[in-house]
Amino acid sequence: MVSPDTNRLIDRDVEKSGRDENEFVPNGDKPETGAGSSLKYISLVVLTLQNAVLILVMRYVRVRKGDMFIASTAVVMTELLKFIASLTFIFLEQGCNVRLWLQYLHEHTIKQPLDCLKVSVPAIVYMLQNNLLYVALSNLEAATFQVTYQLKILTTAIFSVIMLRKALSRLQWVALVILFIGVSAVQLQPHDSKVSKKVATEQNHLVGLVAVIVSCVMSGFAGVYFEKILKGTKPSLWLRNAQLASIGVVFGLITVIINDGDELRGKSYFFGYDWVVWFVICLQSFGGLLVAVVVKYADNILKGFATSAAIILSCVLSIYLFDFKLSVQFTIGASLVMVSLYMYSRYVPKPAALLPTQA
Repeated sequence: MVSPDTNRLIDRDVEKSGRDENEFVPNGDKPETGAGSSLKYISLVVLTLQNAVLILVMRYVRVRKGDMFIASTAVVMTELLKFIASLTFIFLEQGCNVRLWLQYLHEHTIKQPLDCLKVSVPAIVYMLQNNLLYVALSNLEAATFQVTYQLKILTTAIFSVIMLRKALSRLQWVALVILFIGVSAVQLQPHDSKVSKKVATEQNHLVGLVAVIVSCVMSGFAGVYFEKILKGTKPSLWLRNAQLASIGVVFGLITVIINDGDELRGKSYFFGYDWVVWFVICLQSFGGLLVAVVVKYADNILKGFATSAAIILSCVLSIYLFDFKLSVQFTIGASLVMVSLYMYSRYVPKPAALLPTQA
């Protein structure tokens, strides 16, 4: 699962290709050197593993036997590690000079409080979204979640049209319809009320479905809002990540106190933590940052292939890890989703294709 800010980076890179709005030319078709081709395949592996492994491990830590950690505390730790990592990258950008590093942070944070205030909106939304992901994966199979979560493409497209006045090609709209049909097919299949022996917690499919849908809406809104506030500015990617993470830590702690304060009184903050939980936290924190570095060697079609490969990998591993039953309806629905991902990433209108603004 690629971090939301990384998704915006990928989308901006894609829109650099200038094409006629109605000329449906495959995106990313360009001559490659041997080294460039190798890096693209490395990117494919990294993107696929990051998309699939995180979801599978998050699902595992929420349904296994034993003491259950408090999900909101894990969200805070994820943001904290992301904050530390972002500050480290900023330090490297400033030539490992402490004085320049502190001066840079002071210039772009303390002296620009309104800029930080703008970032607080997507930061809070992302924090709430990350909490909802734990709720969703506590109640949905990893493969089902992986397919349904692709609705974030639909919500992002809708918010982009409304808030950024972006235009989609006809085939992209067709792809979104296919995406909705595919996800609906997956969700409307009969669900076995019997819980697998490998799942130690009670599950509520409706709760999981609502959580993932709300998460998709939040992802779409926050991503587009974040892109909107970046228009006309050239901030450091790591500075924006640091701002998002720092605000996420503050409001994440508030969420922990309000929602889980009573439970924490009888337990420690790190109750239920083990190496697997820390692995999830690190994967969430550094996985997105890693992809942000690697993805510059990839194109948008590669992103679509990586997501499709992650869906397939999640399905296969879920069969062995969680006794997931692969039905015909699920297979058809997942296939439609993968086709839609390919179509949506392949047929991109030219960058200047914006809807006319209203007077």
